[in-house]
Amino acid sequence: MEIIRTRSFARAGLLGNPSDGYFGKTLSFTFTQFGVELVMTESSRIRFQQGEVDDATFASMDEMSRNLRLYGYYGGIRLLKATAKRFFDWCQERGIALPKRNFTVEYKINIPRLVGLSGSSAICSAMLKALMKFYEVTIPLEYQPTICLEAEREELRINCGFQDRVIQIYNGLVFMDFDKSFVESHNYGKYERLNDETAKRLNLYIAYDAARAEESGEAHKEVKRLFEAKNADVLAAMSEFADIAQQGRDLLCSPSPSPSALSAKLASLINANFDLRDRIFHVAEENRRMVMTARAAGASAKFAGSGGAIVGTYEDDAQFERLKASLAEIGTVALKPTIATSADETADFTASGTWRNS
Repeated sequence: MEIIRTRSFARAGLLGNPSDGYFGKTLSFTFTQFGVELVMTESSRIRFQQGEVDDATFASMDEMSRNLRLYGYYGGIRLLKATAKRFFDWCQERGIALPKRNFTVEYKINIPRLVGLSGSSAICSAMLKALMKFYEVTIPLEYQPTICLEAEREELRINCGFQDRVIQIYNGLVFMDFDKSFVESHNYGKYERLNDETAKRLNLYIAYDAARAEESGEAHKEVKRLFEAKNADVLAAMSEFADIAQQGRDLLCSPSPSPSALSAKLASLINANFDLRDRIFHVAEENRRMVMTARAAGASAKFAGSGGAIVGTYEDDAQFERLKASLAEIGTVALKPTIATSADETADFTASGTWRNS
């Protein structure tokens, strides 16, 4: 029996976010410590197997309460279904007749829930990769993130942007330009995958507090309303976010800046990104404390996504250890991310030491 396995990794927005939902520009990366593994096999009927985040049976009220705090009320099956429907619609619209076969799909995920590391979109992108393999359908790479976006935004009414789906399809370190006229005419943006060696030059860290769980769409509702009302401050901020991402891309692609100059400039852009966000978004004090604690340890810091996790740079291992200790004091876990590559998606699932089930 054919077994199809796919994998998608956690995402961190390095620069420019959250302008991806507002025709801006972003620079993001995926990392292998957290992810989704999905298995699809042929079966007589289509079956979506429950994962841990879909549990409907509990040993006690305490266990139920803990599960809901960690995973929320919605789980991952709705994401699998929505992605499958959008994939089917895409094929029908193009006259692609799918083979008469059905599947059973199951998944496991260890991405910390609702802290802005893109667990939901990882489920969608892993599902789309599996569907393409199972039905032997080729979808242009640049359009694959659009299908994942439409699964969440159109089918499930989740307020989200392109960034997470793009980076989880492309992997590595990617610059994205969501120019309004281009997106509206093509239904996708301009995506540039930067050289893997570029990412290896960066002293990056990720830190997260699983207790800070928050639906990402909630953080955007008021800003989205103001953007659509053409609020001058919000429009100016989105333009500035995009410029920060562009500066970051140009810096990383410039001919061999010195390590110290690269580190200092990138740190400045990361800090500027958060300071701008702090001016236009409501930032919970617990989330701001994560950023300020990291900065007090000498590191740069900004949100990796919508809150609950931060990303930044550090100067050396000694500073990272100070950073890690300071963040631990406020219940936040820090790690050095391993930037994902396309090869990581197809590596031996049992031999790899970079992914573990939660």
